[in-house]
Amino acid sequence: MIRVSFRRSGLIAMCVSLASCVWARTPSGADTLRLSLDECIAIALDDNPVIKVADLEIARVDLTKRSTVASLLPTVSFAGQYNRTLAKQTMYMSMDGFGGAGGDNSGDVPQAGEGSDRDAGIKVGLDNSWSLGFNASLPIIAPQIWATLKLDDIQIMASVESARSSRLSMVREVKNAYYSLLLAEDSRKVMEENYAMALYTADIYRRRFELGTASKYDTLRTSVAAKNIEPQITQAEIAVRQAGLKLTLLMGMDAAPVVVPANTLSDYEDGMYAEVLATDTSIVNNSELRLLDMQRKQQRQAITVSKLAFVPTLSLTANYSWTSMSNGPLFGAGSRWSPYSMVGLALSVPIFQGGGRLNAVKQNTIAARQLDWRRDDLERSVRMQVDVAMDNIQLNVKQIASSALSVSQAEEAYRIICESFDIGTASYLDRRDSELSLIQSRLSYLQSIYNYLTAGADLEMLLGTAILPH
Repeated sequence: MIRVSFRRSGLIAMCVSLASCVWARTPSGADTLRLSLDECIAIALDDNPVIKVADLEIARVDLTKRSTVASLLPTVSFAGQYNRTLAKQTMYMSMDGFGGAGGDNSGDVPQAGEGSDRDAGIKVGLDNSWSLGFNASLPIIAPQIWATLKLDDIQIMASVESARSSRLSMVREVKNAYYSLLLAEDSRKVMEENYAMALYTADIYRRRFELGTASKYDTLRTSVAAKNIEPQITQAEIAVRQAGLKLTLLMGMDAAPVVVPANTLSDYEDGMYAEVLATDTSIVNNSELRLLDMQRKQQRQAITVSKLAFVPTLSLTANYSWTSMSNGPLFGAGSRWSPYSMVGLALSVPIFQGGGRLNAVKQNTIAARQLDWRRDDLERSVRMQVDVAMDNIQLNVKQIASSALSVSQAEEAYRIICESFDIGTASYLDRRDSELSLIQSRLSYLQSIYNYLTAGADLEMLLGTAILPH
C-alpha cells in the first residue's frame, strides 16, 4: 500500500500561512465545532426532524393498536330521555261490554246515549315520561377484531422497519455530506499550496528582476499566474462553506457553528482494502425488501380480516335504568321513579350485504399478488445495484492506488524540476507545468478516495449494514 505524504518546504508553509490569513477559513467571530463522522451521525439521529417524525409514526401506530384493543373491553354509556305526550294513545278491547273496532256487538241493540261512549275507547298513558340509565356491552366472540389486532402488530413492525430505513438513509446522507466536506477542505488545502507555490515563484522573479537577471515579462507573467489562482481559492472556500451548511442542516443544527472535520480523506486509506475483502453482499437486511415483506404479511392478514366479516359475533349486554311517568306539569309532585335492569346476549349473524364483503376479499387477494410481483422485481433490482456498487468500489480502490503512485511520482518530478530551476537549467514553464501536474495528481487522489467512500456509503444503505448508534 502506498502512503502519500505531501512535502512542504519551510517557505511554502510560510506562504500557505500567509494565504490562510488572506483567505479566512471561517467568518470572523464564528464558533467552530471539530467533530468526527461518528459524532455527526449521532447528532443527526438525535436531532434531525425526519428521524423524529419516523419515531412519532411508531407511537401513532401503537396508539392505533390500543384503539383496537379497546374495542374488546366493556363499553359503558349513560343515556337519558324525556317525552311529553301530546295526544294519548287510544286502546280498544275486543271483549263483551266494549265497543269500537273489533268489538262483536251483533244482536245487541244500543241504548240511547250508549253508542258514543263505547266507541270512544280507552285513553292510555301519562303526560310526562322519563328514562335514565346505564348501558354496557362486552364482546365475547369477535374473530374479526382478534385478527385486526394481529394486523396492528404487523403494522407496528413495519413502522419500526420504516424508522430503521429512515435512520439508514440519514446515516448515508450524513456520511456523504461529511465526505464532501472533507473533499472540499482537502481540495482547498491543495489550492492553497498551489497558490503558495505561485507566490514563491513570483517572488523569485521579482527579486531576479530587481537584480537585473530576469525580464519584466517573466516577472509579470508569474505575478499574473498567482493572481489567477485567487478565484479558485475563493471557489474552494465557497465549496467548504456549502458542504458545511449541508452537514449542519442534516444534523438539525443552526448554521451559526462552523463544523470542522476531525480528519482528512487520506486517513481512510488504511482500512479500505480490508473492508473490501470483508464485505458481505447478502441482501437479507435490505430495508426496502424487509419493509415489502412486512407489507405482504399485512396484506395476507387483511385477507383474513375480510374473510372473518362472514363470521357471527356474540356480545354480552346489560342495562340498569330508572323510569318515571306523571300527569300535569313537567316537575309535578306525582312523579315516581321505578328501577329496571336486565342482562342478555346479542348474537349478530351477517347474511347479505350486497356482495361488499366478498369483493373486499377479492380486492385484498389481488393486492397480495401485486406485492408478490413487486417483491420479486425489487429483489432483482437490489441484487443488480449491489453488483454495480461492488464493481465501483473495486474500481475506486484501483484508482486510489494508481492516483497515490501518480502523486508520489509527481512530487519527485517537482522536486527535480525545482532543483533544476534553482540552478537555471529549467525554465519557468517547466516548473509551472510540473506544479500543475502535481496539483492535478493530488486532486485526482482526493477525488478517488471520495468516490470510494461515497460508494461504500451507498452499498451500506443497500445492504442495510450501517451501524446505528443507540
